[in-house]
Amino acid sequence: MNPHRSLDRWIREHPAAVDRALALTLWLFLGLLPGIIAALTPALPVLAVSSIQLLALIWRRSHPGASAAAVVAGSLLQLVFVDTFLPSQAAVPITLYTLAAYGRRWQSLAGLALGITGALMATLRFGTVGGAFSVEGLVLSFLGISLIVLLSWTFGDLARNRRLALKAVTDRARRLEVERQQERELAAADERHRIAREMHDIVAHTLSIIITQADGARYAAADRPGLAVETLGTIADEGRKSLREMRRLLGVLRSDDEASSAPLPTLEDIPELVEATRTSGLDVVLGASGNRRRSLPPGAELAAYRAVQEGLTNVIRHAGPAVTATVRTDWGAGGLTVSVVDNGRGATASEETAGSRQGLVGMAERVRLYDGTVHAGPRPAGGFEASVFLPYSED
Repeated sequence: MNPHRSLDRWIREHPAAVDRALALTLWLFLGLLPGIIAALTPALPVLAVSSIQLLALIWRRSHPGASAAAVVAGSLLQLVFVDTFLPSQAAVPITLYTLAAYGRRWQSLAGLALGITGALMATLRFGTVGGAFSVEGLVLSFLGISLIVLLSWTFGDLARNRRLALKAVTDRARRLEVERQQERELAAADERHRIAREMHDIVAHTLSIIITQADGARYAAADRPGLAVETLGTIADEGRKSLREMRRLLGVLRSDDEASSAPLPTLEDIPELVEATRTSGLDVVLGASGNRRRSLPPGAELAAYRAVQEGLTNVIRHAGPAVTATVRTDWGAGGLTVSVVDNGRGATASEETAGSRQGLVGMAERVRLYDGTVHAGPRPAGGFEASVFLPYSED
């Protein structure tokens, strides 16, 4: 491990300890020892002023305003009780740097103004002690002290801007990471919903036909064995078809190069779907009107096919015996309308609470992807109707 990086990391992670060490070191070498060595008179005021100015640096980053106020108070005491510059005045540029780098904006500007004012007061106070009055000397003294003040404040302000820029970049990177994670979660949730819709459309329709056929074969086995054999063949065909669909869906989930690429159902497959449903004993009438004027959005034909599949599944499950269902595809000026209408009893309240409307919810979710609308509910004259409207593409 790089020792310089380790030291830099420790310094960044323990600012309070660094400030305490800095303040105590400066107080020892710039406050206590010079007073002892030079035997400055009076010793007590010098030690007090130096201690106030240097020990205030302990809180320079945790409480920059209070620390700066203590340094200002120490400097004012120096002007009153001490007749010379003290080494502890090194606390002033450090405080100006700290205010500019870590304090609030008004504290930074107030510190700069007080620093310039202090430079003028120090020049007038100490520039004439022990010597003749000299305008040039006062001006040079004032400019020199002011330059130190300006440099300290400027470096602090640059450090502040760099820190804020780094913080902005870090916050932006964190937000982007959070947004990417949210996008991944939304994409996963959307994919789960899509898979749930596909599985419901495939499994529910096929199982409804299989159950109906199996019941018919069971009753026909004793009196009409031939019909029972034919019905069992239909069950096997529907099972194989559903298995192929499930394999295709699982192949998409695996996302490998060998996944099945069988074409998805389209409007041209609706007659085959109707014919397969008739084998279950349901009387289905297929109708169509109008001509396609423009293209449908990609995937909209699959949504229309699944809507017919779900509608026929609901008829088989809920409409009751001796029911006729009508499947229509109507092309209009705005798009395609697909409807499944029956003259049965429709879904009862108990069936709805049992979860029979999950397929209708999936149908609505699928159609909304293409800006379409769904209408499903009992008809005034009896029966149930499920219709879907899919608008044409914009281009």
